[in-house]
Amino acid sequence: MTSTDSAIHKPLPPSFFARPAEDVAPKLIGCRLVRRLADGCLLWGVIVETEAYCQSEPACHGHRRRSPSNETLFGPPGRFYVYVSYGMHHCVNVVTGRDDWANGVLLRAACLPGEPERVAAGPALLARRFGIDRSHDARGVDPSEGLWLAPRDADLQHRLESSPQPPLVQTGRIGISQGQELPWRWYLRSSRSVSRRAPGDRTPSRQEAWTPGEA
Repeated sequence: MTSTDSAIHKPLPPSFFARPAEDVAPKLIGCRLVRRLADGCLLWGVIVETEAYCQSEPACHGHRRRSPSNETLFGPPGRFYVYVSYGMHHCVNVVTGRDDWANGVLLRAACLPGEPERVAAGPALLARRFGIDRSHDARGVDPSEGLWLAPRDADLQHRLESSPQPPLVQTGRIGISQGQELPWRWYLRSSRSVSRRAPGDRTPSRQEAWTPGEA
């Protein structure tokens, strides 16, 4: 899909990522993941769920040691870190923080305009829909690399600021065996594209839910 919104062509600045993962992760909710396809068209979706990971805690890939497979996670910030889960599923992260310290945000779910609401409702589904694999590891978050993150659009930013209840839900991370006690997962409350909701958090109806419009 070709976008007429000029903001979607401009990536988030490097300074956005030069902060701890737990600070960046909630700020990424509502930002747009954009990929330039071979025909020049832009495939994009709005990030609706993220998780933060830090070298200081056991769920982070860089917690125990630095290795060729996790080298990208050690910086510099503002690059994609792509790994393979269970030998078959790709997961997309953006590196945050500083050099020589493993720090990153997992992009857990996205909502794509005009597409089924669950098409990217999970890390593996997100990577599959955007065609992201290990060849994208260590690429900069920049249009010159064909894959980047753009700021929230003005409409969503207004909705987040004017929402009568907290627009983001903060919970423990999921799908891990250690470090679940850290409340480092965030998702957009009004989205139906979240991979898994917190206990007691009702899924909004299609009439209530927020969905992105064409940019």
